[in-house]
Amino acid sequence: MTLRWWQRLLPRSAFSQTVMLIGCLLLINQLVSYVSVALYVIKPSYQQINQLIARQINYLFVDDMVIGREYLSLVDALNAKVHDDSMQVYNQKQAKEAGIDSATYYGLLSTQMSQYLGGEAEVRIAQGETVHIWIRPPQAPSVWIRVPLSGFNELEMSLLTLYLLVIGALSVAGGWLFARRQSKPLKELQKAAISVSRGEYPDAITPAGSSEIVEVTHAFNQMAHSMRMLEQDRALMMAGISHDLRTPLTRIRLASEMMVEEDAYLKDGIVADIDDMNAIINQFIAYIRQDQEAVWEPADINQLITDLAQAESKRDATIELALTPCPAVPMQVIAIKRVLSNLTENAFRYGRGWLKISTRVDKNHVVISVEDNGPGIPPEQIPKLFQPFTQGDSARGSVGSGLGLAIIKRIVDRHQGKVKLKNRADGGLIAEVFLPKE
Repeated sequence: MTLRWWQRLLPRSAFSQTVMLIGCLLLINQLVSYVSVALYVIKPSYQQINQLIARQINYLFVDDMVIGREYLSLVDALNAKVHDDSMQVYNQKQAKEAGIDSATYYGLLSTQMSQYLGGEAEVRIAQGETVHIWIRPPQAPSVWIRVPLSGFNELEMSLLTLYLLVIGALSVAGGWLFARRQSKPLKELQKAAISVSRGEYPDAITPAGSSEIVEVTHAFNQMAHSMRMLEQDRALMMAGISHDLRTPLTRIRLASEMMVEEDAYLKDGIVADIDDMNAIINQFIAYIRQDQEAVWEPADINQLITDLAQAESKRDATIELALTPCPAVPMQVIAIKRVLSNLTENAFRYGRGWLKISTRVDKNHVVISVEDNGPGIPPEQIPKLFQPFTQGDSARGSVGSGLGLAIIKRIVDRHQGKVKLKNRADGGLIAEVFLPKE
């Protein structure tokens, strides 16, 4: 299923989704709180202040007889009507000297003041030790009126913003800790499930988290215990079967050794059948073995291949090596030797006297390739070959139990690698094993 571009941006893990959900809910809550406080607390306060100032300004212009006196300028006349320090009137030059250019323009307050004064007014606020509100009234656009406000604080909105940011950050941090605590048991379950899938059985997980996660943990522990017991029972059963079978096989071999020379042809057939049966029993045992006792250690794959080639050099076949320098790979050496042995045995069995073993390194893996010059396998049958007791078509023969590739895949899966089969262009089969470098 192809994900859309916006779906790829969304978090996938339960932890990330929980944190994102909590963050979004808190963000919406903060926005609603911010708007509510601004509209129903701060805005009414600004309106009241604007109304009071507008009334004072209107009072200045109620009686314009004073303004009409020739010996007084407009600024002096207006200042004469102010009986205290609640207001101060300036002309343009005086206003610049008093700091009008450093005052900040407020559009909302200007709109409100224009409504209260009945014309276009401009409001600016200068922040300092004392907050000053500058108004240019519509009655006299050439003057500025400065009103000091000791109880007004321009930083009220900034403090509100800071408060909401702090509360939001603390809430998100609390949500993050809560989500982390809830997702930690799931991470433990994930790691344990991966271990079980590799044939490893970790100790029981300590239940933690919500009641649902505790129940899932109990169920997982019970499942892992049951699988471990089933695996032990299967191994014990196979060991018993192999022991019980090998005892009569040994007696048959001893009996065949006592056969007369005239029955030598029967003796050779019996011995060959016994060897085949022993080989099949060994494959059964190798399939069910998990090699848990083997130690993981870095090893040189090229050295293992070289040792194998020397051991198989007595065979009536040509072994060609094409080895590239490879880094040491962490592995269970005995298990990987079994992989190499099974691959070369298949190449000897189904090839025509030639096989090639090569290595290479890609971005994340060390790759082992084993090629033969046999008849190959139909492509549609290749995926089935990794199933137990499955063999190739008649072109490749039907010798053995059909467990060789199943054993290989099981070991490689335990090493977090992968196995691929494909036909050679010149005839034959290529088996590639990818082992992670780390």
